[in-house]
Amino acid sequence: MLTEFFAGYVAAYQPYKNGGWCYEDGCIYRGLELLHRGSEQDRWLAELRRLLDQQVTASGALLGYEPSDYNIDNILPGRALLFMAAETGEERYAIAADAIAAQLETHPRTRSGVYWHKLRYPWQIWLDGLYMAHPFQIEYGLTRGRPDLVADSLRQISLALDATFEPATGLYVHAYDEARMQDWADPETGRSRAHWARALGWLAMSLVDVADLTGSQVFEPLAARSRALFDRLLELRQPGGLWLQVIDQPELTGNFPETSSSAMIAYALNKASALGLASPPDHLILDVLRESLRPKPGGGVEMADICEVAGLGRYESRYRDGSPAYYLTEARVSDDAKGVGPLMMCGAALGAAQGMAISARNAG
Repeated sequence: MLTEFFAGYVAAYQPYKNGGWCYEDGCIYRGLELLHRGSEQDRWLAELRRLLDQQVTASGALLGYEPSDYNIDNILPGRALLFMAAETGEERYAIAADAIAAQLETHPRTRSGVYWHKLRYPWQIWLDGLYMAHPFQIEYGLTRGRPDLVADSLRQISLALDATFEPATGLYVHAYDEARMQDWADPETGRSRAHWARALGWLAMSLVDVADLTGSQVFEPLAARSRALFDRLLELRQPGGLWLQVIDQPELTGNFPETSSSAMIAYALNKASALGLASPPDHLILDVLRESLRPKPGGGVEMADICEVAGLGRYESRYRDGSPAYYLTEARVSDDAKGVGPLMMCGAALGAAQGMAISARNAG
């Protein structure tokens, strides 16, 4: 059962990067938050608190967090701080959230005004960063009475969509280099060369979470592009119910259904339906849950075929050129936080009555 998988996974979970503050943990925090909101079961809240309190001290300091890294990924776990501050009333969570927000006050930006993805990736906008930064910044702005932060995020998202849109495919590329200095970037457009499914998953989740936070009237300038993206994603869904690693190239040798992106897109489309931004099939999340979980040797189930990591530019001893073929060279793993967190979000969307009793594909 799905409940047993999530409960066992979280009970054994430890901070992803040996105590470093990171977005991977933020995916699990977000999954636990939504499971708690959807079921009101204290077990999920207790697990969230156990994990978060390994990094938040009694005074509100964040262990393993270096704001001077100017890594946009580090903003995502801040959403859990806002949730716990509201849920418990404990000031230390609010103090920690203030520290996360302070990074954004001085975070470097492109000339157009969009946050750099990281200090070591200058002048670059990645779709990943739209989910990492803006739902937090908007939620923080709403809780702190800072409408300027909400407006800033909406403007940045719009500019990022302008920069990364590929008219020939109707999709958004993984990243954009404003300086046109990266070998992976088209020298004329600055755009990278492929449509990586998880990058689009981050984008889709950002759009629906921002729409939910701001309301339809405020979100309206982004609504048409969001609807067009969600329609396009539905067109690219594969017969088995998932989305491919290189999402728009089913003929590409070695391409495969990737489960983390499929969970992200399913979550986003389901939420988009509730917001009036998409019309997915009723069984969408159910199919993704069934296809993503497989029997594990020795018993139980696992979430298989998760792309462990993908990026652009120099990383250790190799260069990630952003070509479609590149994305197929990255390792596939099971039960990574970047997949299980969004799968928790899908389970929460279905609710205890239906979603928590899903059986794994090919089980029995």
